[in-house]
Amino acid sequence: MSDIRVRFAPSPTGFVHVGSLRTALYNYLFAKRHDGKYVLRIEDTDQARYTEGAVENLLDTLKWCGLSYDEGPGVEGDCGPYYQSRRLSTYHEYIEQLIEKDAAYPCFCSEERLEKMREEQIRKKLTPKYDGYCRRLEKREALSRRKDETHVIRLKIPSDGVTTVKDIIRGEVSFQNEMIDDQVLLKSDGFPTYHLANVVDDYLMNITHVIRGEEWLISTPKHILLYNYFGWSCPQFAHLPLLLNPDRSKLSKRQGDVAVEDYRKKGYLPEALLNFVALLGWNRGDDEELFSLEELVRDFSLERVNKSGAVFNLEKLKWMNSQYIRKLPENQYLTLAFEAMENAGLDTGNRQTNEQIALAVRNSIDTFSEIKDRAALFFHKGPLNFTESALNWVKLETSKRVFMAMVSEMNDHSEITLDTFKIVMGNVQKETDIKGKELWMPVRSALTGTTEGPELPQVIQILGKEKIVNLLEQAIKR
Repeated sequence: MSDIRVRFAPSPTGFVHVGSLRTALYNYLFAKRHDGKYVLRIEDTDQARYTEGAVENLLDTLKWCGLSYDEGPGVEGDCGPYYQSRRLSTYHEYIEQLIEKDAAYPCFCSEERLEKMREEQIRKKLTPKYDGYCRRLEKREALSRRKDETHVIRLKIPSDGVTTVKDIIRGEVSFQNEMIDDQVLLKSDGFPTYHLANVVDDYLMNITHVIRGEEWLISTPKHILLYNYFGWSCPQFAHLPLLLNPDRSKLSKRQGDVAVEDYRKKGYLPEALLNFVALLGWNRGDDEELFSLEELVRDFSLERVNKSGAVFNLEKLKWMNSQYIRKLPENQYLTLAFEAMENAGLDTGNRQTNEQIALAVRNSIDTFSEIKDRAALFFHKGPLNFTESALNWVKLETSKRVFMAMVSEMNDHSEITLDTFKIVMGNVQKETDIKGKELWMPVRSALTGTTEGPELPQVIQILGKEKIVNLLEQAIKR
């Protein structure tokens, strides 16, 4: 059994960001690749940002994605549940150790003083950081005031020297200690900040590898100093590249959806979404793009994760999702398609016809939410709305002859099946001497209002003679 232990440690502040999903996935893949343990820890010490229902939403999202964890909330027989808000006495114990070692100190500065200090530093074009005012207090005085005055506890950063982060993805990254802020470790409400809680928990939970987003790299020197002050060995660090918009700005909701829940509602499959985010920073070293979760576990390595930011290409995600839709077993596809049709209010009242419609649009959808638009032609009442390209085909000089010949031929049959449709079209071709695109594209356009979509035989089978004739007569008038 491997000794490797990793953790996914989200804050319950609302929706699950796709960047968080990638972090969860990479931790999962690394753990499973090495027969290690994958721990879920809820970092809920920031009570001001806590959102009701966020934990339940997170757990449901991870379950939907298939990223089961080995320890954490909801796993029977584990060492959890791991909620940081339930471990306050532990953090207080370690805070006292830091104060005793003179590695941390009480700070009594008001918010007003801190704000004025920051404004002055910005005016002087200095990097905003705590000026060490309370650090200079005599220790006995500070401890005495601590009993009665509102305060926080700050980490005492060395005034000189360098702290170096050894990162699996980025190599060695060094930080000048004089540029590092005396970070708050314990807030005035008694709750620890992320910096203290995550170091203490990672140590107590025997975490061997900390795999997290690039935004935490700048905080890692503070964490390394904490490990050193406690006399603990550091875990190995791996900081993942940023996710970027197409314009290479940081991925944000201003330019599109960033929540896993949004993609779930739009009919993306979890397998496709996982496959997509896996490739946002990692590649196997070849051109392969479609991977099952099992294949990702087998091939994943942190050494093949890139340093540079990864562009979130929505068109690529859509394409990938369409490939997974095509590969679904038919019964599974129909279950999801019927759910999407029901949500869109599409129901013929006949299960067999509903099934024919769902299968007809299968190869023309990228997500299940697109069924609403793709299947609409089978439920349309009144005149069709033509796309520009479809209208151009309908208005071709030869198209009217095709439509009139079709109507005449169809009136010779009591019903239109796939076999009779072949006969009809064969006779139309002979009668008009029109074939190829000039024959089939006007017909498709007249019956569907578009030049794309389901295969024409499927359309014919579902629409039936009466509706086909009606649509052709409408096209003749155009």
